[in-house]
Amino acid sequence: IKEDFEIIDKKQLPDPAELKNEEKQKAAEEARWSAPILSLAKKASENLALSYGNALKSASLVGFISKPVSNDSTAKTSARCHAMEERANLMNMMKLSIKTLIQSALSLGRTLDSDFPPLQQFFVVLEHCLKHGLKVKKTFIGQNKSFFGPLELVEKLCPEASDIATSVKNLPELKTAVGRGRAWLYLALMQKKLADYLKVLLDHKHLLSEFYEPDALLMEEEGAVIVGLLVGLNVIDANLCLKGEDLDSQVGVIDFSLYLKETQDSDGKQDGGITAVLDQKHYVEELNRHLSCTVTDLQNKIDCLEKTNSKLQEELAAATDRIGSLQEEQQQLKQQNELIRERSEKSVEVTKEDTKVELDTYRQSRQGLDEMYSDVWKQLKEEKKIRLELEKELELQIGMKTEMEIAMKLLEKDTHEKQDTLVALRQQLEEVKAINLQMFHKAQNAECSLQQKTEAISSFEGKTNEMMSSMKQMEERLQHAEKARQAAEERCNKMKQELAGRLDTCRQQMSQLDSKCSTLEKELKSEKEQRQTLQRELHQEKDATALLKTELEQMEGLKKELRKLQDEKQQLEKVCEEQEQALQEMGLHLSQSKLKMEDIKEVNKALKGHTWLKDDEATHCKQCEKEFSISRRKHHCRNCGDIFCSTCSSNELALPSYPKPVRVCDTCHTLLLQRCSSNSS
Repeated sequence: IKEDFEIIDKKQLPDPAELKNEEKQKAAEEARWSAPILSLAKKASENLALSYGNALKSASLVGFISKPVSNDSTAKTSARCHAMEERANLMNMMKLSIKTLIQSALSLGRTLDSDFPPLQQFFVVLEHCLKHGLKVKKTFIGQNKSFFGPLELVEKLCPEASDIATSVKNLPELKTAVGRGRAWLYLALMQKKLADYLKVLLDHKHLLSEFYEPDALLMEEEGAVIVGLLVGLNVIDANLCLKGEDLDSQVGVIDFSLYLKETQDSDGKQDGGITAVLDQKHYVEELNRHLSCTVTDLQNKIDCLEKTNSKLQEELAAATDRIGSLQEEQQQLKQQNELIRERSEKSVEVTKEDTKVELDTYRQSRQGLDEMYSDVWKQLKEEKKIRLELEKELELQIGMKTEMEIAMKLLEKDTHEKQDTLVALRQQLEEVKAINLQMFHKAQNAECSLQQKTEAISSFEGKTNEMMSSMKQMEERLQHAEKARQAAEERCNKMKQELAGRLDTCRQQMSQLDSKCSTLEKELKSEKEQRQTLQRELHQEKDATALLKTELEQMEGLKKELRKLQDEKQQLEKVCEEQEQALQEMGLHLSQSKLKMEDIKEVNKALKGHTWLKDDEATHCKQCEKEFSISRRKHHCRNCGDIFCSTCSSNELALPSYPKPVRVCDTCHTLLLQRCSSNSS
């Protein structure tokens, strides 16, 4: 890798006569710089010649000629010398660029922009220094040689540089690695941490060896010297804008015309010495600041370590105390375990003896239980036989009972179904009535809206008639105005012919007539505008009438729907009447079925609850409690089955179980009459 330098003169520089007054103040500094710059130029030309000679040698040795051993050693020594010269040249150029940048910044007030030429040249020289000895990386696209790769390592080694890396990656204008590297250098200089970041890189040379050759500038001692020179740039405040600049396509060529200047008078020597002293002072202050920062960091670390040591000692003492307490607890637990073992062995022996005694008693009791079990088993078999016979009799009785219950349930179901149908029919009646009310209200609302719309149509027709009459009046006014205008023009012509001599008066009259004409024209325009507005209003009213007509058609449709709904209402009323008649018939059937149900219930009660008393069992009347004799004979009540005298059972009634009226007691007679009256109501 060989660095070539080109000397380029600026075309846009001013004339030397104009710059003489400005150059007098900096004569001493320029006199100092002239000698090293000339030496640098000579060395650059020598490097170019050496590189050209090496290229010719390599081209001549490409063929079948074998190299001798002496040539290899000479080539290696020449390459080392060449690398040494390149490093020295770059370091000298770096010194010059930093010096000029600091001095120009101090003279301008220490705030620099991206358009400042010494700053641009500083970045060009720094870029050459970073490119020196870079390894070429081969990829699928081609060969890649950029200094942004080693700069990316700073983010891993120094977490403070993560902000710079993220901001560089987020810039959409940068598309190449060279542009990103230049943006990274700009941001590091603005943060005043360029020297710190490069120092971190130089401390980890094993990582730099992946990107640089062993003879590279950053891998040798010159890199540490350049980092020390860069510390002085912390005096400068740089204000660089990255958005507007095209960092990808900038040409990194060193311009030596900044450093090649004429000698000046010795008036500015004292100023140059003062500036140099100031620069050294600022440099020392920066070094002191860095050292103080490192000292404070180290003191903080020592304090932290002392605190951690004290904490660890306290924890050690606590841990030893815990270990001693745990050992004591372990001994106590061992003693308790031995006691528990002795007790458990004693309890096991006692339990073994108890189990033997229990086994003997169990065997004796089991023999007696077996005998009892055989006797109980025989009794169980006999009881099972008796139970089976009783279950058969029960099943017969349950069958009779279930048949009676089924008949009762069927009758109850019929009554419930008829009641449900009655309720449903009543609900339908109420719904039909509600629908009729809704339809009636809708019809009333529709009639009211019809009346309002007809009134609106009549009012709109009146307005249209008025507008038409006003339009006719306006047209008549227009015709009169045109006639008056024609008459005025005829009069003007006559007056011109007759009064040719009286020009002044005629002119005045003409002006008056012109004013009248203008007023008439204005009136005409206003009338035309009124006419246009009236026509617009007419169109709007026509649209409104069309809308009203559509609404009228809708109202007619609503009337038709009303008629249909009224017809449906009449049909529903007829259906309601028919359903009411059916309901009445159903009510009659239900009342008859209820009477039948009550008769059946009475029969069941008579069958279940009331027993027929025997003649031998009754000696007195149940109601009046008089003794029976030959004159006072016994009579059975056919409803309840009790025995009464002739006076207490003189009534007769028709019962459902008897076809003809039968004797009934007074109490049964009153109860049956009450039931009949309630059923009839």
